[in-house]
Amino acid sequence: MRLFTTFLLAVLMAVTCTAQDQVSAFRDFSFHDGDLVFVIPPTANAITDVTCHTSDVAVDHVAIMHHIGGENGLPYAIEAIGKSVCLTPLDSFIVHNNDCQLIVARIPNIDVKRSVRNALRYVGRPYDDLFLPTDSEIYCSELVQLSFIDITGNRIFSTIPMSFHDNTGQITPYWLEHYAARGLKVPEGEPGTNPAQLLQHTALHIIARFP
Repeated sequence: MRLFTTFLLAVLMAVTCTAQDQVSAFRDFSFHDGDLVFVIPPTANAITDVTCHTSDVAVDHVAIMHHIGGENGLPYAIEAIGKSVCLTPLDSFIVHNNDCQLIVARIPNIDVKRSVRNALRYVGRPYDDLFLPTDSEIYCSELVQLSFIDITGNRIFSTIPMSFHDNTGQITPYWLEHYAARGLKVPEGEPGTNPAQLLQHTALHIIARFP
């Protein structure tokens, strides 16, 4: 029994050290302004249930990295999450996503300063939990889609028909109930975007994964 307990403690310590190493590696990574961080949750959820069939990766969130005070300044994530579009300090972003896989991607040949400035203009805008294209609220991948432009001023990402169905083609009960509670129909097929779609874009270069 003592041997088993010793072994279990060793395993737990190894897991803890590995997790700490991963957090340290992410914190110490040399982010560039405009880098995108895609979040892969440890388990499926309502978003990945209806978007993972369009991608090999079950992503449910994306954020934009930004250094306040220049490239050597404090790193923040510009993200639409919770109640609004906000600036999240890097350490807070790490804590919130400590059990998730994180993918860092970079887009060459974009107007980084204007793209980040576009995103910052949305800070404080309410979060859009209805994912509607016609309102003034913003969700995470919509923030990226609206903000990122190339060196000629054109948007990098286009919209696609929204998907609220699973891989059988059926709209999931979660989303049927979600919209019914607001007296709305599910906006299946309306123009929009999602993190999995953005991650597949040919312009993206994946530069790091944690873990």
